[in-house]
Amino acid sequence: MPVNREFVGHEFTAGEAYEVTRGKIREFADAIGDPNPVYRSVEAARERGQPDVIAPPTFGIVAAGAAAESNPIRRPEFGLDMRLVVHGEQRFRYERPIRAGDVLTATGRIAEIRDAGRNELVRVETEIRDESGELVCTAVNVIVSRGTAAGAGE
Repeated sequence: MPVNREFVGHEFTAGEAYEVTRGKIREFADAIGDPNPVYRSVEAARERGQPDVIAPPTFGIVAAGAAAESNPIRRPEFGLDMRLVVHGEQRFRYERPIRAGDVLTATGRIAEIRDAGRNELVRVETEIRDESGELVCTAVNVIVSRGTAAGAGE
């Protein structure tokens, strides 16, 4: 069964802001095995022109994940069978690094649903903004629904 394309353009948000702490940044850097001192040391970050510890580039997924609970892909009417889903792509477009002390909000949008052969690609774009409303990062996620494109069963 194809994914419900009426959801293209649908926006969703996190219920509350995500506060970035030095500890969360350090834990994330440890989890991905990145020893870069700018993720752990205020002094090292300041030497690189940052006001505080910065997060690794893939940390944006943590802030974007705050909105995941309200993402419509989880709704039955979206038509996505999670048993057929694989992760296709993940990108981050940064305006500035995420820093300790940031209080971030995430607003996601179903940007596109399209066929790719027998599969459907669902592109979700999530804007991550700081407490002043300035854009910090846009996370772009593409998931693949295997074998559900219209005509795939023919």
